Formats: sequence, C-alpha cells, structure tokens
Amino acid sequence: MEALIFALAIPALGIVLLLLLGHSRLGGHLNSLLSGLSLLAAVLMARSVLANGAMTSPEGFFHVDAFNVYLIVLTAFVGLTTAIFSRPYMDHELERGRLNSARLRLYYASYQGFLFTMLLALASNNLGVLWVAMEGATLSTVLLVSLYRTPESIEAAWKYFILCGVGIAQALFGTVLLYFAASQVIPDPSKALLWSTLIAHAHQLEPATMSLAFGFLLVGYGTKVGLVPLHNWLPDAHSEGPTPISAVLSGLLLNVALYALVRMKMLTDGALAGHVSNPHIAGFLMMGFGLITFLVAGLFLHRQKDIKRLFSYSSIEHMGLMTFAFGMGVPLATFGALLHMAVHSLTKSAIFITVGHASQIAKTQRIDNIRGLIATQPAVGWGLLLGTAAIAGFPPFGVFTSEFLLLTATMQTWPWLTAALLVGLGIAFAGLFRAVQPMVYGNRPESAAPIHVNMWPVIVHLLLVLWLGLAIPGILAHWFDQATQLIAGQGVL
Repeated sequence: MEALIFALAIPALGIVLLLLLGHSRLGGHLNSLLSGLSLLAAVLMARSVLANGAMTSPEGFFHVDAFNVYLIVLTAFVGLTTAIFSRPYMDHELERGRLNSARLRLYYASYQGFLFTMLLALASNNLGVLWVAMEGATLSTVLLVSLYRTPESIEAAWKYFILCGVGIAQALFGTVLLYFAASQVIPDPSKALLWSTLIAHAHQLEPATMSLAFGFLLVGYGTKVGLVPLHNWLPDAHSEGPTPISAVLSGLLLNVALYALVRMKMLTDGALAGHVSNPHIAGFLMMGFGLITFLVAGLFLHRQKDIKRLFSYSSIEHMGLMTFAFGMGVPLATFGALLHMAVHSLTKSAIFITVGHASQIAKTQRIDNIRGLIATQPAVGWGLLLGTAAIAGFPPFGVFTSEFLLLTATMQTWPWLTAALLVGLGIAFAGLFRAVQPMVYGNRPESAAPIHVNMWPVIVHLLLVLWLGLAIPGILAHWFDQATQLIAGQGVL
C-alpha cells in the first residue's frame, strides 16, 4: 500500500508546489515530472497487486483489486502524456494572450488536483469518500473549464457545475439509502460504507431499498458518465475549456464515473439475487440508458460545427456502449467493456491532442474553417486521421477488437439488439468521417500556419491501441479476466 500512498501524495503535494511555481515556465516541466512520479508509484502498486492479489489497507480506507488497479495505472498514464502535451500547448496559449500567469498557475494546480481526486476515487474503499472525490473532481474541472474567462466558457462551467451538482446530489441520496440498507446488517457503523465489507454482505441487503438506491445512483453517476438525457454539460465543457482538459475529461473522468456505477450495480445484483422475480433490474436499466445514449449521440455527430463538440459526442457514444455492455453482465461483454475503457481512453485523449493542435493552426474550432491539415502540418493531419479511424472501429486497432467482443456478446445474449448496435456504429462512422475528411484533405487556407507541436503522446497512444488490437499482453489479459470474475461473477472467458 505504500506505493498507493505515494501515488496519492504526489499530486496532493503538486497542488501546493504548482500554486507557488505554476506561473513560470518551470510549471509545465514540474507538472509533467509530478505526473510521471505518480505513474511510477501506480505501476509499482500494480505489480504488488498482480503478485499478491487484492489488497485492503489495515484501517480499511483503501482497497485495490483487479477492477480498479488497471484504471489507476491508466489514469496516471493518460495524466502523464496529457501533462507532456499541456506544456507547449499552454505556452502557446500564453503567447496568444488567452491566458495570463495567474490563470496558468491555476491551470497547473487544478490539473494535479484533478488527478488526485481521480486516483482517490478509484482507490478508496469507502463509498462515501468515493462520492466526495467525484465532487472534488467536479470542482477542480469547473475551474479549468472556465479558465479562458470568456462568456461562453463561464456559461459552460456554470452549466457543468449545476447539472453535475444536481446529479451528484442524487448520488448522495443513493449513497445514504445504501448506508441505511447496510446499517441493518452490518453492526459497526464505521464499516457500513466500506466496499470490502458491503460486497461480503450484499446478499443480506434489503432488495427494495437497494433497488431504490441504485435508481438514484444511476441518475447521479450517470450524469458524470454523460448518459442521455443527462449529457448536456459535456459538449459545452469540452468545447470551451482548454484542450488538455478535454483529453482528461474524456479519457479519465467518464471512466471513473462509470467505474463507480458498476461498483453499485455489483452490490445491487448481489442484494436482488434470489430475492425478487427480476434480479437483473440494475443491468436492464444500464442497458436501456446505454443503448439510448449510444444511438442519440451517434445522430448528434452529424449536427456538429465545432471540432471539440464533435468528439465530445463521440465520447458520449462510446460511454453509452460501455454502459450497455456492463449492463448485459455476461463475461464476454464485461471483458469487452473493460478493454473498451482502456482503448477509448487512449484513443480519445490522442484525438483531443491533435484537435488542440489543429485548432491552434487554424485559429478556430469551427469545422468549416479547418482544412488541409496534412498539407499544413502532416503530423497533425495524419494523427487526426488515424485517431479517427481508430475510434471509429477500423481494424486492427483495439477499438475494433472490443466492439467485436461486444457485438458477439450481444448476438449470444440479446440477438434482437444486434441490429441496433450495427446501425449505431454505422451512423457514428458516417458522422465522424463526414466532418474529418475535409479537415484533413481539404484545400489549405491561406491563414493556416505551422506551429510547434508535440506529437509523441499521440504516437505512443495510437501504437498502444494498435498493439491491443493485435495482441492483448498477458498481464493485462490476466487483470481483465480477474475483473470479469469480480464483476460478472460467472468465471473467466
């Protein structure tokens, strides 16, 4: 557990350091260094879990198992690569006059605050602390979304704060109901919200109370996931905030919210099993909301005029697909959803890095005004094209593999829903390439000029996604197998 403590302490210390030094050019390097140290600590912790199995801290405050261990490493990794991208990007924004030194200091300190709350949410054994960490992530990202202080960014931050605040309040009420159900079977009140205790007593929890609690938790954490009709904050937050924040919002925050929702589903399934006529109500709700989200977001891709809003709806689409897969609950779908979480995070963060550079080259985020990226700056153009191909599910990228697993699981379990998934994938594919093709291959505008870019994070992410499409490493497959057993409870593949 020492490595996990270091992984949490480093960004917490980083908040203080970057409040002091974030205004200088040193701030970008320090932000990357701190993120790298967090990743190192996360990898060391993961090695210990791989060797010794699930671990709970002596006081019960932290719990790390196969489900959250790879998400912790993924969060730290994307946090590092985005921090590396952030330094030249934010320097360019400073030169353009969109930021001043005070806001740059706020950006770097809030960035480490965001990573701290994400890692705390993933590692906490207490579901109340999980809720607090999710609220902390909301507060830190509200400051980042409004960083430019334009009327549009302030409006987007306000909408984000209000909608997610209302959502997280529903999650709080659901957590209170969960505590009420747990207090009836767990004598020690201090342990009534500990995950490691709750999962052991899940079959004793009162089914009606747990069903009601899950309804509130689905609305609450579903708002953070971006499930339709609770998704309206997400496109605005992506389009008005700094691009690095779009990368971590899509790549990290949505994953953590879905992680919390899946944890709650596991408890609800355990409480309802053998006690009610329909023990899979939680899964059915997730399938319904997930499928609607997947289809609606795919349609909205065709209406976007802003490049960052375009890919924010792509994120909503993929989160809907993952929610649908976790709702099915069968091992194949669960394995595919876990893989999809990883490849979506890597691909979408890479896309937003290229989108950030593309908007700086064209000096606008409007799709109609971004043209000829391959002619203007080939690395950015090819990065956007390959990233879009990957997220659209082209083989041999990892997104194709995970979507193939999800389609196979659907054909085996709910065959009549397969057509809806195929139609949704086709609509999303058309919407993405309808917008991206002219941006990449169109005529180069006279106003476009090359800028200094750092494409190494994009290259690394897309190579990893390609690798996961060709062959999943044994260590990762082992984690996914163990997590599948934990979530689905029906054995490994």
